[in-house]
Amino acid sequence: MAHVAAAIIPFPLVQRTGKIRDVATKMLAKTTERHAESYRDQVTAALLSHMMRLGVAEHERDRQLGQFWSAVQAEIIRQCYRGQKPGGNAA
Repeated sequence: MAHVAAAIIPFPLVQRTGKIRDVATKMLAKTTERHAESYRDQVTAALLSHMMRLGVAEHERDRQLGQFWSAVQAEIIRQCYRGQKPGGNAA
């Protein structure tokens, strides 16, 4: 019987909404660009390490990370504008 290679299909990072919200909140709390960069690097390294342990192909890791960070950026924007009404608060 021939062995068939199994495809690794990781849970999409972009669907990890709790993680996305948590990272966005922590990014917004950073007081300098340097701190934000350092945190982003730490998160990226941890996500890459996890996917590598699972055997996810490099091109898929890159795709997943790109989608994840796009979702984090969208969440940062959402958090910044949450509660604001169109036209500002001028009376």
